[in-house]
Amino acid sequence: MVHDRSSQARLSPSSYEEDMRLLLAPRLAYFAGVARHEHVTRAAQELGVPQSTLSRAMVRLEQDLGVVLFTRKGRTVSLTPAGRDFLASVERALGEVERAAESVRADADPSGGKVAFGFLHTMGSETVPELIRAFRVDHPRVRFTLVQNYGEAMIERLRAGELDLCLTSPVPDAPDLVARRLDEQRLRLVVPDDHRLATRKRIRLAEAADETFVTLEPGYGLRRITDALCAEAGFSPRVAFEGEEAETLRGLVAAGLGVALLPPPAVPRPGVVELTVTAPRAIREVGVAWLDGHPDTPPVAAFKKFLLSRRGNLLPD
Repeated sequence: MVHDRSSQARLSPSSYEEDMRLLLAPRLAYFAGVARHEHVTRAAQELGVPQSTLSRAMVRLEQDLGVVLFTRKGRTVSLTPAGRDFLASVERALGEVERAAESVRADADPSGGKVAFGFLHTMGSETVPELIRAFRVDHPRVRFTLVQNYGEAMIERLRAGELDLCLTSPVPDAPDLVARRLDEQRLRLVVPDDHRLATRKRIRLAEAADETFVTLEPGYGLRRITDALCAEAGFSPRVAFEGEEAETLRGLVAAGLGVALLPPPAVPRPGVVELTVTAPRAIREVGVAWLDGHPDTPPVAAFKKFLLSRRGNLLPD
């Protein structure tokens, strides 16, 4: 079966455009080389291809486009007006390809590449800056794209290829992910400083069964942990306010709008008292996750190894 211009004409517009990309892409660098030298032999020497291959490629390019790009006199060629217009677009396209290649090479550079790293909001003020500071002692040129979000949103960004690694809680269990537990963090019952429980140091969570709670929104890992701990203590929390950040919840507690189960703050918050929960065991596990089977660039592999080396010593005391 002969594939000629009539067969191309029967393609839908989108199919025809895709077909033309496949036809043209391999020949663009050849075209630019011939146009630059205006001589087939010299262009062939520079490109490292046989002269006959290059000549045939230019003839096929003109046939596929249906446009004369060169006027020919022996092995010397010159661009037609259409050829000059086409060359300007080809040089822009090849420049974009080269810049894209340089970018991905730079990102994969073991000494100075890039890591896309996601983490929970509660780790942004202290834990993550300290991790990156320690890592960059031995890898000073590695760059980071940092993304703060809640756990489920970060997992979706992992799956979409937008993140290389993420610190999250609870530690995910999914067939397409690899996750490693790194540390655990005690949760405290945070109450206003004028609350009836504010004079206590320790409390069983069941003693707060009649309290109004402020929590993170459904879908957040800490919300799932709060609901599970309250259920274990024998009650369902009565939720008055839902937020997106732990420190916002602390502010709501300080304003007397409820109590909350929260990890320790980076800086003590005035207006609240933080009680140790003795029962049930109130912790959240924190781990690192990545997409199973996704190849690591050298900087990502180095940072992953660094995070795994901090197992049991990831979070501040």
